[in-house]
Amino acid sequence: MDDTDRHLISLLRQDARLTVAALATKLGVSRGTVTNRLRRLEDEQVIVGYTLRLRPDAEPDQIRAWMGVLVEGNQTREVIANLLGEPGVQALHDTNGRWDLLAELRADSMAELSRVLERVRLIKGIRTTETSILLASYR
Repeated sequence: MDDTDRHLISLLRQDARLTVAALATKLGVSRGTVTNRLRRLEDEQVIVGYTLRLRPDAEPDQIRAWMGVLVEGNQTREVIANLLGEPGVQALHDTNGRWDLLAELRADSMAELSRVLERVRLIKGIRTTETSILLASYR
């Protein structure tokens, strides 16, 4: 990745809906260059998808929780792969300190959150978890 790739990614992080033409203008390159770079970044799985972000209060009924995950031995890659396949996992972070991984969970009800927790607990390679339900966000 060069500076143009990093700038392209930065622009997409700010607004993933920017057109190829708008990206080309902002980068000072041709539309073909942007298209080729996007295709290469997607093929190399640097860019693995485009998503929609909502304000935390836009879904007031949705339950959000943080889960600390302690991985058994050196099974981190397998655990990450399984957690990324879990629909209730909104985001997954590799951390240091007490927990090996920190997962942001989302569910539409407590019953659904319970099912997510049950599925996560069955993942081979997870030693223990601790979940905290998010009560409020201030920023």
